[in-house]
Amino acid sequence: MRYQSISFLVLIFIIFLRFNLTKPIYKNGDFVKITSKVYNEPIVYDRQQYLKLQGLNFYLPKYPSVTYGDNVVVTGQINNNKLVSPKLVEIKSDKKGLYSFRQKLINFYKSSLPEPYASLVAGTVIGSKNMPEDFWNKLKATGTAHIVVASGTNVTMTAAFLIGLLTVFLKRRVAIWITMAGIFAYVVISGFDAPIIRAGIMGSILLIGQEKGRLVNSWRILIYSGLIMLLIKPTWITDLGFILSFTATISLMLLQKKIDNRLKIIPAFFREGLSTSLAAQVGVAPIIFVTFGQFNILSPIINALVLWTIPYIMVVGALGGIVGLIVPVLGRLILYVAFPFLLWFTKILEIFSY
Repeated sequence: MRYQSISFLVLIFIIFLRFNLTKPIYKNGDFVKITSKVYNEPIVYDRQQYLKLQGLNFYLPKYPSVTYGDNVVVTGQINNNKLVSPKLVEIKSDKKGLYSFRQKLINFYKSSLPEPYASLVAGTVIGSKNMPEDFWNKLKATGTAHIVVASGTNVTMTAAFLIGLLTVFLKRRVAIWITMAGIFAYVVISGFDAPIIRAGIMGSILLIGQEKGRLVNSWRILIYSGLIMLLIKPTWITDLGFILSFTATISLMLLQKKIDNRLKIIPAFFREGLSTSLAAQVGVAPIIFVTFGQFNILSPIINALVLWTIPYIMVVGALGGIVGLIVPVLGRLILYVAFPFLLWFTKILEIFSY
C-alpha cells in the first residue's frame, strides 16, 4: 500500500510537470500556423464545421470537408484561446487501414438510410458526428448527445462480444490478448475522444487482471486509467469530455445501484435506463449548467426512454455495416431491422425538443 501511494504521488508530480511544460501558451493577437492530424471528428453543421486542434477551438466553412484522420494545416489569429478568422491552408486525406474502414462504413450508412437515421446509426456504432444540424441541436436540447457518439458502453459491448466469441475457439489467455487488440482497433475507428480512451484503458486493465488471475478493484482501475491518460496528454485535465466522462463514471459507481433499488416499482426495461441516467446526471448536471448555462430537467426521463434502443442499434448497425461492405444488398436488409428502434429514438427527440 505504501509503494502504491508513492507511485501515485510520483505519477501526479510527473503529470504536473508535463502539463506545465507541454501546455501551449497563446497570447491574444498572435498569428499561428497549426499543422496537425485530426484525431477527433469535426462536428459538421449546415454551413460550417467545428474543430479543436492543439487546444484551440474554431470553425471552418463546411467545404472542403475535414474528416477524422486527415492531416491539415490551419492558420489564424488568437483571441481568448480561440482561433479567429481561421483559414484551411492544406488538407491531405490519405486514409488507410482503420481510418479507411471507418470512412467506408460511414459512406455505406449514408447511402443506405435516410437522415437522420443514417447519422444515428453512424454515431452510435462508430462515433460519427457528421449529422444534420437540426438533429444535433435536438440531441443537445434533450441531453442525449452523449448517446449518439461512441462511448464506454460501445467499448464494453465490443469487449464482451469478442471475449464471448473467441473463448469458444481459443484458450482464454489468447482470447484476452486478441480482445485487447480489438478494443484498441475500436478506439482508433471511433476516434480518440476522452470517453472512448478512458473505457478502452479501463477494459484493458480489467482484461490484464483476468489474464493474471487477479481481481482488480474498479476504483483503482478508474484512477489508473485517468493517470495514464493524463500522463500521455496532460492537457486533457481541462478537456470537458474528459471531465464529464470521469464524473459520470464516478456517479454511476456511487449511485446507480442505490437508485435502482429505490425504483423497484418501475418495470425493469425502463428502470435500468432511468437509474443509470439519474446517477450519471447527478454528477454531470452541475458541470453542464455552469459550462453552457442550461440543463434539461427532463433529461433523465428522455435518456431512459431511448437508452434501451442503443444496444440493438449498435449490434444491428455494426453487423449491417460490415456485411454491407461485402454484400451491399444484404447489409441494407440487415440495417432495415433497426428501423423500429431508429424511429422510436427520433420520435422521442421530436416530442421533447420543443
